[in-house]
Amino acid sequence: MAVAEELGVEHDVILYIKEPPRKEDLEKIVAGLEDPVEDLVRKDSKFKKLELDPDDFVDSPSAVVDILVKHKQLLQRPLLVKGKKAMIGRPKARIYAFLS
Repeated sequence: MAVAEELGVEHDVILYIKEPPRKEDLEKIVAGLEDPVEDLVRKDSKFKKLELDPDDFVDSPSAVVDILVKHKQLLQRPLLVKGKKAMIGRPKARIYAFLS
């Protein structure tokens, strides 16, 4: 958000826990993702608790969408969407080029 404000880019903030993206939205995001699709899934303590295998998500848009629909907390963030393109906003320096 800070980078968007700094660049004067109009943006929306989606509180994904309160308003999780629908399956259709995730499919569009995955289709335009500039990063490897498996990077959209956080490999954190919840991921480990669910006993998920990171290899199950490599090059598998449908598996990524399915897990994110079931477990919205695993969505990597920040996630930026501009038109039909999407990217994970890490590291922060990548955001400048994407929004410019």
